[in-house]
Amino acid sequence: MKIKTLYKRLLPEKRRIKNRLLFNKITSIFYIGNTYTCNCCGKSFRKFKSKGTSLTKRENAECPYCTSLERIRNLLFYIENETPLLTQKLRLLHFAPEWCLLPILKKAKNLEYITADINPNLADNKVDIMDIPFSDESFDYIICAHVLGHVPDEKKAVSELYRVLKPDGVALISTIIDLDNPRTFETEDANTPEKRLQYYSEPDLLRLHGKDFDQRLMQSGFKVKVIDYPSQLGEGIRKKYVLGDGRRELIFKCTKQ
Repeated sequence: MKIKTLYKRLLPEKRRIKNRLLFNKITSIFYIGNTYTCNCCGKSFRKFKSKGTSLTKRENAECPYCTSLERIRNLLFYIENETPLLTQKLRLLHFAPEWCLLPILKKAKNLEYITADINPNLADNKVDIMDIPFSDESFDYIICAHVLGHVPDEKKAVSELYRVLKPDGVALISTIIDLDNPRTFETEDANTPEKRLQYYSEPDLLRLHGKDFDQRLMQSGFKVKVIDYPSQLGEGIRKKYVLGDGRRELIFKCTKQ
């Protein structure tokens, strides 16, 4: 039996996640420097870790200490500068909560913070985004980053997000965008991890969104604003904090009308 297989059998997933995060923190000492800074943990390094598949490998993408990625660092800047999430009394639903962002939001005493994931080991509540077990108009804000590309029925999921938001509530949504394709690409032939990697660049994606993603969100009634926030922050901050090239970092601000 392989050591990796035995390790998975002996330790529950939650424990393995904690071990992995601890290992990252310990080994981050080998990356210490001043070239790049992570706004999630506040630490600086001579380089970040690479991330991605053989088709999408990105250098200097992942913080060695807290595992933040470009899109998460960008989202935190946006949350801090452009939303009342850290200052006003609000109810927030966070799908697939990122480990580096979760403690920041949990510490915000003004928030009623609810985390959700289809995997109960990754959030406080086991939730299928296509069938959200909360009543209509329950939340002021929703964060849903890089989830919709993995959902079998995207239209149903977006409809559910719209349903549980209060009037004028906001969903902050992001996904991988193929900036060279005007339309989202889906094919039934992508029925194995290998084929999904070939078609969509990642083995667990069910579609590769194109520049029509905002139109797809609007179909459920959302008013959508597409935000390239690194461009607003400036090139110096984009490089210092490594905020990406826009393929993963665009924020779709979806307001319930």
